[in-house]
Amino acid sequence: MLNIQGIMKQAQQMQRKMQETQAKLGAEEKEGTSGGNLVKVVLNGKSEMKSLSIDKSLLKADEVDMLEDLIIAAYNDAHQKVDAMMEEGMKEATNGVGLGGLKLPF
Repeated sequence: MLNIQGIMKQAQQMQRKMQETQAKLGAEEKEGTSGGNLVKVVLNGKSEMKSLSIDKSLLKADEVDMLEDLIIAAYNDAHQKVDAMMEEGMKEATNGVGLGGLKLPF
């Protein structure tokens, strides 16, 4: 016979651990770069942009399109790193139990 109380207790512990992990990882930061480090973007674990650094050599009126592309590429690079960090953190928090593609709340 299944021990429902035991299962519920385990589920609550897993939920609490996931919440703690989300809070911890939400404060972490990852840097993305593009253009040979000419553009750098820093995101926190919630994928909020915390900083943007653009090398002054890119600040030319005739190169705005390239600069825009580099900013997008740097953001995407940082975002991939944040996603990987969050996935790994949740894997650890759930002891490897798959959540069926469940996305985090942020």
